[in-house]
Amino acid sequence: MNEIKTGQKIHPGSGRRKAPTFNKGRVLDGTDLEKVRALLGDRPRRRDLLIEHLHLIQDSEGCLPAGMLHALATEMRIPMAEIYEVASFYAHFDIVKDGEARPAPVTIRVCESLSCALAGAERLISELESNAGSDIRVLRAPCMGRCDLAPAAEVGHRHVDHCTPDSVLEVARSGDLHPEIPEYADFSAYRATGGYKVLEACTSGQRSVEEVIETLSDGGLRGLGGAGFPTGRKWSFVRAETGPRLMAVNGDEGEPGTFKDRLYLESNPHQFLEGMLIGAWAVEAEEVYIYLRDEYPAAREILLKEIAAVEAAGLAKHTKIHLRRGAGAYICGEESAMIESIEGKRGLPRHRPPFVSVRGLFDRPTLVNNVETLYWVPEILKNGAEWFASQGTNGCKGLRSYSVSGRVKNPGVKLVAAGTTARELINDHCGGMADGHSFKGYLPGGPSGGILPADMADIPLDFGQLEKHGSFVGSHAVVILSDKDDMKDVALNLLKFFEDESCGQCTPCRNGTEKAVKLMSQPSWDSDLLTELSQVMADASICGLGQAAPNPIKSVMKYFPGDLK
Repeated sequence: MNEIKTGQKIHPGSGRRKAPTFNKGRVLDGTDLEKVRALLGDRPRRRDLLIEHLHLIQDSEGCLPAGMLHALATEMRIPMAEIYEVASFYAHFDIVKDGEARPAPVTIRVCESLSCALAGAERLISELESNAGSDIRVLRAPCMGRCDLAPAAEVGHRHVDHCTPDSVLEVARSGDLHPEIPEYADFSAYRATGGYKVLEACTSGQRSVEEVIETLSDGGLRGLGGAGFPTGRKWSFVRAETGPRLMAVNGDEGEPGTFKDRLYLESNPHQFLEGMLIGAWAVEAEEVYIYLRDEYPAAREILLKEIAAVEAAGLAKHTKIHLRRGAGAYICGEESAMIESIEGKRGLPRHRPPFVSVRGLFDRPTLVNNVETLYWVPEILKNGAEWFASQGTNGCKGLRSYSVSGRVKNPGVKLVAAGTTARELINDHCGGMADGHSFKGYLPGGPSGGILPADMADIPLDFGQLEKHGSFVGSHAVVILSDKDDMKDVALNLLKFFEDESCGQCTPCRNGTEKAVKLMSQPSWDSDLLTELSQVMADASICGLGQAAPNPIKSVMKYFPGDLK
């Protein structure tokens, strides 16, 4: 050790190694940067467009290479950590690190949620995994909104309905992985039947905002995404807030068993768009953001084309329309998580208050409505409040679109009176039970609504009717079960869905769903422990996912004790 002489100055860093002459961490590859810039073109580099830009890379490369993520971070001036945390949150993004192999060129996603599971999804997945080959990968996926066409698979962006291993592999090897666009009423067809006349009456001053809101309130229109909040009252709340205001449309229809919004978007998109533009006019929303789940590629292609037609016709001068694409996250059906996703972030639900009507998208007062809710706005305003309200039955108001699937002969969207019962849906609208099946139970409102037995099938399926039985109608997703179904297996399927789709933000939901699945996978259930766990999840979870996840467990223990033996 060298002796230090008296008076010798000791400089900071003396004796340390010389600092490297290159930057620490990843070195940006100029080729990756050029590719990213070519993909983005003249698109804005705003932070809220991050998920849209990630889709561009995923669609182009079949994955998200680490080098291109680095280039995107540089181009958007966002820390790499933020890019990674967002990309890794969503199921439809595939991050490939340096040295890792890219995924196979073709991806097959097979729905394993309840309706498809009842139709043989597990066997389908097994056969596909055995026969796909190295150039095709097979993934399990949550509900695709095609429950009436079960089992369903998505190959690239092309869906295969009532699929078999052969039909799926035929599409996978065909090279045509683009969505099939169904026949629908385009702008010209809708306009020819008087479409947008109600909107024009509103924007020209022939109808007042107060008159419109009063008509919707008297007609009994409610939020049809699951919450059932009165639409007129919601519009009034948002309108009362100091502007500028925004609007967001919840098209993230991810509750297993629900597919009504897809039907309307793929058959009559302009009735929805007219209702949306009336809503934007009523609350003076400067911009409207339509958040559409990534599992609906055909609806996306339709909306891109038809929104352009509406704008070209000058019918959207009072607002600006944005179409945003989800990336495979059920939690984004929760309105505050959806808003986070629109802002280009992970879809984590916000703590409330403040509510989104006060402080929502980009911290502005925001009107959030479901697709079907807006779909009915032009019809109610055209035909009057009494017309819509009188359509209900059993003391309920309005029409309802019930998504019916499972063990019935004719599943599908059944447009009938609000307050229709499950038994009426089966017998009067679905052609009865499927051959060889006897009615045993049903989900009145998707997994969140729990499971009810057949002897409770005469309860009106509407808001406020099922709550006293520990259930609710939610998005009106009705899945019919039969004597061939073990309710323990049904509940386990539903809890696995919640486990996979938990955003992970809060411990009661993140750990609770995982522990529930483990306990439910045992030969016999520990009812006392599951009851305690369910209570903690319901009481302490941040949002409705964790709060409602125990409902299938509680339903089976209460109504189907025989299946626990």
